[in-house]
Amino acid sequence: MIQPGAGLGTGTVLLALCVPVALGLRQWLGKTRLERVIFESDTPAGKAFDLGLLSAIALSVLLVALESDARLGEQFAPWFTGAEWVFSTLFSLEYLLRLLCSRTPLRYARSFFGLVDLLSSIPPLLTLGMPQGQSFLIIRVLRLLRVFRILKLGSYLNEAEQLRQALVQSRRKITVFLLTIVALVVLIGTLMYVIEGPESGFRSIPIGIYWAVVTITTVGYGDVAPVTPLGRLVASLVMLLGYSIIAVPTGIVGAKVQQMQRLQPTLVQRTCGNCQAKTHRTEAQFCDNCGEALPG
Repeated sequence: MIQPGAGLGTGTVLLALCVPVALGLRQWLGKTRLERVIFESDTPAGKAFDLGLLSAIALSVLLVALESDARLGEQFAPWFTGAEWVFSTLFSLEYLLRLLCSRTPLRYARSFFGLVDLLSSIPPLLTLGMPQGQSFLIIRVLRLLRVFRILKLGSYLNEAEQLRQALVQSRRKITVFLLTIVALVVLIGTLMYVIEGPESGFRSIPIGIYWAVVTITTVGYGDVAPVTPLGRLVASLVMLLGYSIIAVPTGIVGAKVQQMQRLQPTLVQRTCGNCQAKTHRTEAQFCDNCGEALPG
């Protein structure tokens, strides 16, 4: 195993070596071409780079998960350590390349993905071999969100935004629905406490409420169950009630989503060359954000 001090020293050396390598790659490929490969996925090279990056991220997260098993971590410790050195170095190099070829490096560094890239690449390289370094490694799973851009699933992001807006606009109806459910489970829990009593496991009203929540949501753990005929009759009615109310929030949100889809314009993925805005209306000829002419 690598000692903490040795890990910090080796990590610093590798990070220092990544800088001239990144500068050399930018000089060799050209800043414009490198930016197209790293930040865009509309070319074979860009898609291959991003798919390879996603594969490396998924594999590194898998290794972190496997290493958490004590038996595997002890048996394959050298392999896990070596693989993590490789992945941390590659991800640090990738982050430096993004900074060097970006048109707006400060904007990228302050963005969500910029912060995720930083926390999941350079700190793990410097803290490898230290216990606290593992907390940075798991952040890499957030980088898998890039699959939406890489696989041209931008429309799914638009749908997610529509769903978010539908939930926000339906919040009053959903709040009333949840308050009604809270009142129901309190009433049912109290009723079951009175009917069954402590001898059946309903030792208090909170336990009765817990049973009502578990039953009305159709989960049914079975750790508390009625034994009297009247209690079982109430339980049967609560189960049927649970099935009947499941569709209520779905209908509320679904109706709002359909309403928004009828009113919202169709958006496509077209990157503005000036402000880097990604989404625009299908018929738009100029960027909605800065007014720059959009690529045809």
